[in-house]
Amino acid sequence: MADPTGPSLDGAGDGVVDVCSLEIERNYEVVPAVICSVCCLFGIIYCFFGYRCFKAVMFLSGLMFGSVVIFLLCHKERVLDTQLSVEASAGIGLGIGLLCGLVTMLVRSVGLFMTGLLLGLLLALAGLLVAQHFHAPTTVWVPLGSLLGTGMLFSVLTLQWQKPFTVLSTAVFGAAVMTACADYFVETLTLALHAYGCLRLAPGPPLCWYSWAVLGVWPVLSAMGVLVQWKLTDEGYSHTEVVVSRRQKRVQLMRIREKEARKRQQTGGQEGTYRRKAPPVKRYAGDLLAPSYLQSLRDRQSGTGASLSSLGGANHSVVDVDDDTRSTAPVVRV
Repeated sequence: MADPTGPSLDGAGDGVVDVCSLEIERNYEVVPAVICSVCCLFGIIYCFFGYRCFKAVMFLSGLMFGSVVIFLLCHKERVLDTQLSVEASAGIGLGIGLLCGLVTMLVRSVGLFMTGLLLGLLLALAGLLVAQHFHAPTTVWVPLGSLLGTGMLFSVLTLQWQKPFTVLSTAVFGAAVMTACADYFVETLTLALHAYGCLRLAPGPPLCWYSWAVLGVWPVLSAMGVLVQWKLTDEGYSHTEVVVSRRQKRVQLMRIREKEARKRQQTGGQEGTYRRKAPPVKRYAGDLLAPSYLQSLRDRQSGTGASLSSLGGANHSVVDVDDDTRSTAPVVRV
């Protein structure tokens, strides 16, 4: 911006300058501009496709949170009695951020806790920005306690009601990222620096109308993100159904394998055994007659045979069948 100590432009007083009437000097650098562009793209994905890309959102939440926290600690504090450079602090922050992202992606409860924590921090920060114009806190514990308390509250709520608060958190966070990128391209991060000063109890000059206009984009984009996710992108989708379906597939596969193993055991047992023979037909004595007896009966019927007395005194033999041994033995009847 121009020099704020110059003459007044609106006649408000000698030596007092209306900062909002000055022209903004926009000196963009390549690296910050590229970073803001990439962050804006991620903010769009967060805001409108956050719940649909559940795993990716969990990973990015852990990555950004861990990277920012570690970068600030390494850059502001001395590590091993050595003041680290910006590049070294960024490298350490990125490495630890990757580990945090993997943890939040693989452990679902940790990812949901981090998602709720980000939502609580953003809402507490917005409340502090609004309350700063009515009553300025006198101790740093007020903003710190507000941030931690609100963050923990929404973390517990997100763990209890996962889908609605995940949708709300991703929409609010994505809108906040896009608002910060717009703040960089409009007024070179004046709004972000003002919020950082409020947290440190060292606020700068009051915000101009265009700063409030940029800040007003945040709730509008948040509402649009919640509406789009609720009606379009996450309709009929649930992050818990993915885990349940995988478990069901595993259970079904195990049952199929068990059935196949039982069939193999049954077929293998039948191959080594003999089939049981059918029970023999039970026969009685007299079922099989001797040929000589049959011939004598034929002779009687024809009338050319011997007399009854000679027939009665003749020896006749029949075959008796032994039921147990199935052997034939001649039986002589007198």
